[in-house]
Order: sequence, then structure tokens, then C-alpha cells
Amino acid sequence: MATLQSLADLGQASKAQNSSQGENEAPVHVQKLDSLGRAYATGKRKDAIARVWIKPGAGKITVNDRPVDTYFARPVLRMILQQPLQVVNRVDQYDIVVTVAGGGLSGQAGAVRHGLSKALTYYEPELRSPLKREGFLTRDPRVVERKKYGRKKARRSFQFSKR
Repeated sequence: MATLQSLADLGQASKAQNSSQGENEAPVHVQKLDSLGRAYATGKRKDAIARVWIKPGAGKITVNDRPVDTYFARPVLRMILQQPLQVVNRVDQYDIVVTVAGGGLSGQAGAVRHGLSKALTYYEPELRSPLKREGFLTRDPRVVERKKYGRKKARRSFQFSKR
């Protein structure tokens, strides 16, 4: 390592170091699979946490050991689950096993969508850009505001009465 005599030397040294590290290169995403050839990811939304495993298959989706049609009975919730698969045209190519807990059905569906999107990028890293463009890889940070003391709910006050 060379001894620096002035600030100009420091600027030149940092430029040389950055150019040797490849400053403008994008991070390389590699395939992440477990010993059984599955990709695993965790998705979160509100209070719900979903653990998602995907592997090549016929398109069977299981949520908490039940078929997706019985667990998510409303068509809107099933549509939310299918969105990442439809964006990347992989609807019937993967078997999906999901364990989801916490929150309500809407939050759970959002958590499964988030986890499924992450698992798809772990299985096929080239799918990252279309999923990110649609916003499926971003964790929705909105959660319920806590209740404050002296109030009826988080912000709602008790009803005021003069007498």
C-alpha cells in the first residue's frame, strides 16, 4: 500500500480501487435450491408470513396441506396468488407447497404472492426483472397502527360530551 501525500493522491487511489472492483457491474443472481431440488422463500404481508417451496411439476398448489381452491375460496384471492406465475408465463410448470400463518385471508394471499415471487427468482434468476417491474418482489410495509392509551382505537378518540 502506497503512502498518500495529499488529498489529490487520495482521490486517485480511490478511483483506482473502484475500477479494479468493477463498480458499475450489476450483482449476479444465482440459482438457490435445497437438497431436494426445490426453491424456498418467505413472503410477508401485514401480520401474515408464508413459507413457499416450488419445484417443477404439473401446477398443483397446496396451502397448509389443503388444495388452493378450498383454502382460498374467494376467486380474487386465488387471482392474487396466480399473478406472479401469469406475468412470467409459468402457470402449469411448478408444483407449489405453501405454509402460511397469521393475519387474515387477504394478508395471507399477499404473503403467498410475495413468497412465490421470491421463490421464482431463486429458481430462475432471469425472472427477477419482470417480477420486480410488476412490484411483486417488494415487501408491502403497511401494517396496522397500534392502539394508543386514552383512545378508543389507534386514532379514534372517545366521544366528547360537555355534560
